[in-house]
Amino acid sequence: MNIEEQKEYIAQQNDEALLADGFEDALIGVGVIFNRSLATYDMRKCIDILIKRDGMSEEEAVEYFEYNVTGSYVGENTPVFVEMF
Repeated sequence: MNIEEQKEYIAQQNDEALLADGFEDALIGVGVIFNRSLATYDMRKCIDILIKRDGMSEEEAVEYFEYNVTGSYVGENTPVFVEMF
């Protein structure tokens, strides 16, 4: 499934679901909480994107991600970020 198909699928589940711009390669699916479907991302992949795309060190990428991404609640349709085992 390409990114456009993924976005369309998420919109079909919840047309108000928000996406995390710039982290398309880390999108892993749809999470459901209280019957609300949300875009779901792999945290490690997001951090790797920051390292590769923006030239950040591991420490910088983690700090940036925690403060600017997972630390930003933008309403009930905020994406979910999963730490994979």
